[in-house]
Amino acid sequence: MHDRPRIAYVLDPRFPGGTSAAVAAELRAVASVCRPSVHLVTSRMFAGQTVAPALAQAFSDLALDPIWDAPQIAAETVILHNPAFLKFDAALGRRIVARDLIVVTHENFERPGGAEGFDVASCLDRIDRGALALTKSLAPVSPLNRATVEGWARRHGMPGGWSLMPEDWFNICDFALKPPTTEPRDRRGRHSRPGFEKFPSVEVLGQCFPARAETNVILGAEILTNDAAPSHWQLFPFRGLDLERYFEMIDFMVYFTAPTWQESFGRVLAEGIAAGKLVISDPATARGFAGGVVPARPDEVDGIVDFYIAHPNRYAAQVARAQEGLALFSPDAFVRRFAALVGISAGVPA
Repeated sequence: MHDRPRIAYVLDPRFPGGTSAAVAAELRAVASVCRPSVHLVTSRMFAGQTVAPALAQAFSDLALDPIWDAPQIAAETVILHNPAFLKFDAALGRRIVARDLIVVTHENFERPGGAEGFDVASCLDRIDRGALALTKSLAPVSPLNRATVEGWARRHGMPGGWSLMPEDWFNICDFALKPPTTEPRDRRGRHSRPGFEKFPSVEVLGQCFPARAETNVILGAEILTNDAAPSHWQLFPFRGLDLERYFEMIDFMVYFTAPTWQESFGRVLAEGIAAGKLVISDPATARGFAGGVVPARPDEVDGIVDFYIAHPNRYAAQVARAQEGLALFSPDAFVRRFAALVGISAGVPA
């Protein structure tokens, strides 16, 4: 593949959870049509050099040899993932030379209510001052993420030289699909990386995971272990329970976050769908899955669970519809779009 366009990835690989999993899936997909170089950045956002497990596994499986903190990165297309990693740094700390620079905006530029998610202008300025590129584009990961980028640009103005890509740089969801149960029970769960922004209040959690439920499994619950958590919650730390075992324990995945936080995509919801579970979340997050996630308020969860337990055929139909929707996020769909963008024609899936 030496005659293919040179593609370079730039990222801080220490993000836990969905960001690293999304990049790992992307590298696996694009490896079918090119062999990218991968440049890892030591930003001040994290300590140490422990690469997120999903990325470390992808580097090993693909025989990629990432380069830490190269002073210069040159390629036809440079893809920088999650500019928020620069929010504690004074500069990018390296020189990027590219025909096209694509910045994938994993974190929402605005929080619910319109407050900035992070200092976007400063992060983009650090990239801008460290890059020489003919084009510089922002690539949202979902319709909701795009709306926050557009909202931020209306309020603050799009920096000179930057444009917004017309299509989303979506998360690849390449999960094995498991059939739904034919006899759903009131077994509920949620999982995410730990973090105060990822969890609603204990009161809201109580509405979603009540004593009346047969099972309430909360994975990634480090922030709850010091609270007076009710005895009917089964609490596990992040990665403290194998995901396959976790999904075996539940039939309904119920996912809400703090009111000041909004998922840009919600990769954990896609994992729940693939595992054959009925997924419930807030309406804004649910919209990103085109009917695959049941939209609700926390006080509506009990009624939704009761309805689908009483109508197991509807439960199965909802999960099947949700799984069909995951095809929109398939590796082949991503590779076709990626190849057209970077100028690759051979070996692209039909």
